[in-house]
Amino acid sequence: MTKNMTEGEPARLIFFFALPLVAGNMMQQLYAFVDTLIVGRFLGVEALAAVGCTGSLMFLTLGFIMGFCTGVTIYTGQRFGAGDMAGVRQSAAACILLGVAVVLTLTAIVLPLTRTLLTLMETPPEIMDGAYDFISIVFVGLVIFLLLYLQNCLIRALGDSKMPTILLAVTLGINIALEPVAILVLDWGIPGAAIATVVSQAIGALIFYAYIRRRVPALHTRRADWTPNTSVLMAHLRMGLPMAFQSSVIAIGAIILQVALNNLGALPVAAYAATQKIDAVAVMPMLSFGYAMAAYTAQNYGAQKYERIRMGVRACLRMSIAFAIGIGVLLIAFGTHVLALFVGTDAAGAEEVIAYGQTYLIVNGSMYAFLATLLVYRNVLQGLGQSVIPTIAGALELLMRAAAAIFLCAPLGFLGACMANPLAWIGAGIPVVLAYFWTEKTLRCASS
Repeated sequence: MTKNMTEGEPARLIFFFALPLVAGNMMQQLYAFVDTLIVGRFLGVEALAAVGCTGSLMFLTLGFIMGFCTGVTIYTGQRFGAGDMAGVRQSAAACILLGVAVVLTLTAIVLPLTRTLLTLMETPPEIMDGAYDFISIVFVGLVIFLLLYLQNCLIRALGDSKMPTILLAVTLGINIALEPVAILVLDWGIPGAAIATVVSQAIGALIFYAYIRRRVPALHTRRADWTPNTSVLMAHLRMGLPMAFQSSVIAIGAIILQVALNNLGALPVAAYAATQKIDAVAVMPMLSFGYAMAAYTAQNYGAQKYERIRMGVRACLRMSIAFAIGIGVLLIAFGTHVLALFVGTDAAGAEEVIAYGQTYLIVNGSMYAFLATLLVYRNVLQGLGQSVIPTIAGALELLMRAAAAIFLCAPLGFLGACMANPLAWIGAGIPVVLAYFWTEKTLRCASS
């Protein structure tokens, strides 16, 4: 079911578009949450550290794919907002062609380098084999993740956030069912967690395809749509590649930080891995408001309704910042109880892991309002088809995380690592806020 976001009250449209996205994006994070929970409780803290230390590499690759999919489907949303259904079909075909080509290339690059990358990250020897087993299987399944996430983004670009949420819920249910079987029944250990996730994503991709064929005629491509059109392909690449590289640049900062964490030992690595999963679920509503703004902005920009974009930004900022403050308070007060689910309270090193995790939750939870602001403004710029400033912001995130790893981890230890995210949010937020207000002035002149 498509949704025209160029008519109606902006705050209501954004809220009800974001609401299913909150659930859907949380479900995506629950893939990692379930992996970490089962591995930590049934395979031990060392296995938790092995899976956890691959998080930055997963961010590097999966973030690249997610950024690319989000970027190329912005063009789809703009065509839909303009009422150009032929352009929507042509865009869908271009997204698939470019996505598969890009991800196969990415897989060919990273898969042979997996162990080398883990070595360069100074992964502790005792968790090297487990980390390699887990992340190499994830890399093999990158094209499957692309097909799942790209179909999700295409449906969202047409204004429907409800059905992608339902389909992701089904996929997550399959993952939750398969993972204990792979780890506990089949005794596949750490590789079982990765295999279960890849298989569930493959099934999910097929479910998405079946739904599109039955219920989303706007995405039913024709033979002529698959004929390469250089101008259309380049228009998609101009949006997709900068957003993909932006995610990768951010991930490189996370890898540099992971190296510093690895030097602190297995317990800080395990604590950071567990608290990142909690943090990732907590920030999903803020990310969802950002994604809603990208879809809302793209459609209204395609329809040349610039004043509606300004109204939407103000409404979305109010909602997202209010949530950021609330969830930050809850995490600071009760986050350690959730953290205990990962490691228990009786396992060796559990008390230290929980103490480290509490530091992370206090530092990050108190700064969520800055993240909420960054996400709203950055997604508005991306919905407008702008890629340069968000990419610069991504580079600043890299610099801030690298600075925390190089200059703060040595004197401050784990606290220095915890400060990396807030510093990155503030550094990236400055250029996107300035760019938005400059763009707003331009659009106001264009509409007058």
